[in-house]
Amino acid sequence: MHTPIQPPASAPAEPAAEAAAQANGPAPAAVSSAAISGTGLALGLILATVALDAIGIGLIAPVMPQLLDSFGLHHNLALHAGALTALYALMQFVCAPALGALSDRFGRRPVLLCSLFGSSLDYLLMACAPWLSLLYLGRAIAGISGASGSVAGAYIADISDESQRARRYGWLGAAFGLGLVAGPVIGGLLGAIWLRAPFVAAAALALLNFALAWLALPEPKRERDPQPRPAPSLRELAPWHSLRELGRLPDLAPLLWLYLAMQLAGQVPGTLWAIYGHDRFGWNPTAVGLSLAAFGVIHSLFQAFATGRISDRFGPGKTLIGGVISDVLGYLTFAFARSAATLAPGLLLAAGGGIGGPALLAMSSERTDEARQGALQGVLASLASLAAVIGPLLFGAIYVAGAGHWDGWVWVVGAALYLPCVPALRKLLRGSRASAADAAPADVAAAG
Repeated sequence: MHTPIQPPASAPAEPAAEAAAQANGPAPAAVSSAAISGTGLALGLILATVALDAIGIGLIAPVMPQLLDSFGLHHNLALHAGALTALYALMQFVCAPALGALSDRFGRRPVLLCSLFGSSLDYLLMACAPWLSLLYLGRAIAGISGASGSVAGAYIADISDESQRARRYGWLGAAFGLGLVAGPVIGGLLGAIWLRAPFVAAAALALLNFALAWLALPEPKRERDPQPRPAPSLRELAPWHSLRELGRLPDLAPLLWLYLAMQLAGQVPGTLWAIYGHDRFGWNPTAVGLSLAAFGVIHSLFQAFATGRISDRFGPGKTLIGGVISDVLGYLTFAFARSAATLAPGLLLAAGGGIGGPALLAMSSERTDEARQGALQGVLASLASLAAVIGPLLFGAIYVAGAGHWDGWVWVVGAALYLPCVPALRKLLRGSRASAADAAPADVAAAG
């Protein structure tokens, strides 16, 4: 902290100095107001960027099967669709930690700008791709540039103090979730006009993101190493390097494992909701789409409006535990539901579980020094991408194996993923109680 130099106590204050002090008196308030205004603008731009990026991702989902069919892949359609999805997730797994580490070294703004500009060029490439190989190349580039979510998460950590992070990460998750809900709807409408129109729209949204960030997004102020670090080597940009370095922090490692379990569990509905709805309830595609849209909206509302309130009241640790419990109860409800009436409470419980993710992000950020926030967000994004590669294969196999006997096993397995994390959750609960006990004497002393 910089301490202002004060004049010696024995030195009399001169009239000019007194006048200057009086004249400069309101300056701190003005600076504070400007800082708050600047932070609000930066936060709004980051949320808008994440929402538009999610819309761009969702835009192309409805037309991907028809686009693959246009290349003559009638018999191998599912194989190529799965390969393109896995390729996107794999590139995010590899590149998210690298972008996070580069943003720690060179700044959030330049890395974010490069990612957004790369996304716009990539969507244009896919809009014009005459060969399947270019479509694969485009999905690989999209995975690289789409890993900018780790930089956005680090930006939120830079402009937020510890008491604000859970609430703002909730807003970040809500912005992304609402974008994913809106994207397929818009993409379906545009795809009915022209098969490649969603790619053009996605490129336009990426360019809009780029323009907003270029014109109005500042580089956040944050703590940096006193000695400038050299540019990261290729070894340091590998995903396992940051994971190994951060995993050595004793308070952070359990949260990383819990985050991986949370992301794996989230792959169950993402992979099997349509099949589950058709097999158990006889839903048509419209019913599946409406149920997914309802879940996405409710999930986003919980993250946007409930996370901050609950975290302020009970703390991030208890908020995280509450989210896990709500998620588990929701999955068990899905396992045993026999009608839409009994399924509805499960949707609410699973959506309520969305408060756990932002709380976990806030706790992870608190346990990582300011100079490595980008690396942390990159590792978290990489773990999410790893879950997106493993989860569909794992849960698809479990569903097929159990469908002949009972199709609820996959939900039970998804809920059971949290069992290995029980020791970490108990430790978090004890830590929350200890923090509350430590805070009580300070409150009494302040009152006295």
